Amino acid sequence: MRNTFINNLINHARSKKNIALVVGDLGYSVVEPFADEFPDRFINAGVAEQNMTGIAAGMASEGYHVFTYSIANFPLFRCAEQIRNDVDYHNLPVTIVSVGGGLAYGNLGYSHHGIQDFALTRSMPNMLIAAPGDPEEMDTCVDFLVNNPQPSYLRINKSGEPSIHSAKPSFSAGEVNIMHNQHSSKLILTTGAVLQLAYNACNSDAEIKQNWAVGSLPIWGEKTREKVYDQLKNFKEIVTIEEHLPAGGFASYLLESGLKVKPFCLNNTVCGAVGEQSYLLQEYGLNQDNISNYLKNR
Repeated sequence: MRNTFINNLINHARSKKNIALVVGDLGYSVVEPFADEFPDRFINAGVAEQNMTGIAAGMASEGYHVFTYSIANFPLFRCAEQIRNDVDYHNLPVTIVSVGGGLAYGNLGYSHHGIQDFALTRSMPNMLIAAPGDPEEMDTCVDFLVNNPQPSYLRINKSGEPSIHSAKPSFSAGEVNIMHNQHSSKLILTTGAVLQLAYNACNSDAEIKQNWAVGSLPIWGEKTREKVYDQLKNFKEIVTIEEHLPAGGFASYLLESGLKVKPFCLNNTVCGAVGEQSYLLQEYGLNQDNISNYLKNR
């Protein structure tokens, strides 16, 4: 996803001269092509993420669409005040890019667990969330964010994500992207890189594959509530999968909108755990067996 992001951003920056990238002294081996081609629109703010966000807000107020880039919680939680007061309140075109969302950096411990980001971001009324499920959804998300500049948050997994889609999908903010069994009344709905987990659960059993649809909601936020509700209100059953703690996440968003969902998410005990992403998902609530067994019995 990281390479898809930077390559697409470069393509847009060639024609949109107001696109800028500000990083927090990382992203090496990823961001260099942008820095080399657009040195006057690339800033390394150093290990000073709050300042990075202030710089981005200032540039955005002068007509730039600025992408800030750092890992896990650093461009979001460390900068919460600046994002709230400078970016969201003033409705500025700053896109916060968090690499390693969820537990992608799980082996570095709780400081690097990006598992409360949806809760923080969606509490800001102007902020749009983009959480692509694979590189193809990433491409579409970047297109949308560039063509609709506004306060936004882009959650990227770390690396090695498989392509679920066979081609670049088409969707807009708040649009559910149903990829399998479109006419089913029962839906497995994801946001972010757990799309692969949904597909694995669906393909684990012929009965599940026959009875359940698989969908993704890659772009959503407070302003898309009504649109999301209208698309989902007629489903008989919705199961959500998200790489996030229970409080304030994707399932909470849908429940607050008036939909009935069965959430699969991380349990709170993961906060003290250290390990590879696959291990932590398996041990702390997001494993294929649990999801598949639930789907088979519905």
